[in-house]
Amino acid sequence: MTKEKAVFACESCGAVFPKWMGRCTACGVWSSLVESIQKHDKQERPSSPEDLAVPYADVDVTTADRITTGFPEVDRLLGGGLVQGSLILIGGDPGIGKSTLMLQVADGFQKNGCTVLYVSAEESAAQVKLRGQRLGIGGDRLFMLANRELDQVESEVARIKPGVVILDSIQTVFDPEMMSAPGSMAQVREATNRLLRLARERGVACFIIGHVTKDGAIAGPKSLEHMVDTVMYFEGDKQHSNRVLRVQKNRFGSVSELCLFTMEEGGLVPVANPSAALLKERPAGAIGSVVACCIEGSQPLLLEVQALVSSGVPGNPRRMTSGLDHSRAAMLLAVMEKRLDWQLGGEDVFLNIPGGLYVEDPGLDLAVVVAVWSSVRRRAVDGSTVIIGEVGLAGEIRAVSGCGKRIAEARALGFARALLPQNNVQRNQKPEGIEIIGFRHIRDVLEHLLASS
Repeated sequence: MTKEKAVFACESCGAVFPKWMGRCTACGVWSSLVESIQKHDKQERPSSPEDLAVPYADVDVTTADRITTGFPEVDRLLGGGLVQGSLILIGGDPGIGKSTLMLQVADGFQKNGCTVLYVSAEESAAQVKLRGQRLGIGGDRLFMLANRELDQVESEVARIKPGVVILDSIQTVFDPEMMSAPGSMAQVREATNRLLRLARERGVACFIIGHVTKDGAIAGPKSLEHMVDTVMYFEGDKQHSNRVLRVQKNRFGSVSELCLFTMEEGGLVPVANPSAALLKERPAGAIGSVVACCIEGSQPLLLEVQALVSSGVPGNPRRMTSGLDHSRAAMLLAVMEKRLDWQLGGEDVFLNIPGGLYVEDPGLDLAVVVAVWSSVRRRAVDGSTVIIGEVGLAGEIRAVSGCGKRIAEARALGFARALLPQNNVQRNQKPEGIEIIGFRHIRDVLEHLLASS
């Protein structure tokens, strides 16, 4: 017997309350509670071996072979391939290329002998095929279903028995027995629960595409990200050809990994060497331009940091950043003013990381300071130098993680010199082919650059 109960769920955090309140007591957001219908199925079902507790020593840890996507870089993000029975959530801005990526991934699966069911809940099958023809996709192992009802999706999975299911998108499918509209918190939660049960019981790997809010978070209850096995974000500037696929959560591999794609006429093309691609258009001898190295997950990435300092309106200086955290950039400028006795209060400062990336690694701090110094002093930094280090409020240069990987990446791309925190120099042996110079304070770095220029 199925019982229905009206509850009120918070659109911000997903907390559930028995009655309406003006303010969510869990996250503090006002007017965020919406009514939804909660179903309780009281029907008993026969127990299975999975329902019984077993001794810890008897738990079977053998895993099946992973399924390759046809994209080695995507396989790396997933921890070596797709795990059978897993649930992967992919979010991104509208028009960024999520459906294009998933269609290409579906083609890679079918070329490797895996049957794929592509559920299009937003577009017709003809619209998806037109995109597929542009991407050069063909084959008889890819099945299309243009339907929004969960019951029909489950029925087709039982009939076709695919190895992979791709759902586009989770905000548009619905359970007709529920009173809530498609895209509501109750429908999104119910759809994800049923897909999770489907993946576990049938051993089917499921990709679900999710919309994002204006703040960049995946729309729907926050519990959606906790329910799935992997959360991936597809990022990038629509006006730029580069796209970044970033892993935020992964139960079967490391997190914070990324893969760089370029959007071309024939679809998305993975970039095998992101560092070389990001530095390809760097102008030689440019003032305010330096090369830094960040760590994304386990992958070192060389990129360019640009700074432009110009005279601004007195009393109203502008601080603009692109690809960097605005608050951290403001902190670094304050450190330069206080510890170096600089007067930047009347100057406009613009900071940029070309290539459409957004980087939060504190190992870029020293590169930002040097780029600003280069723009203020009108002195170019040697193009064969890479700069790595975190900067503290006292102006000290702190050690960074993964320094050995950063140096190896710089040496592989032909850089002759690396400016590092002194503590990283003491912890690592000096490698051949690249000169390592350590510093303790930002003042020491700038004096070294001034003497060598």
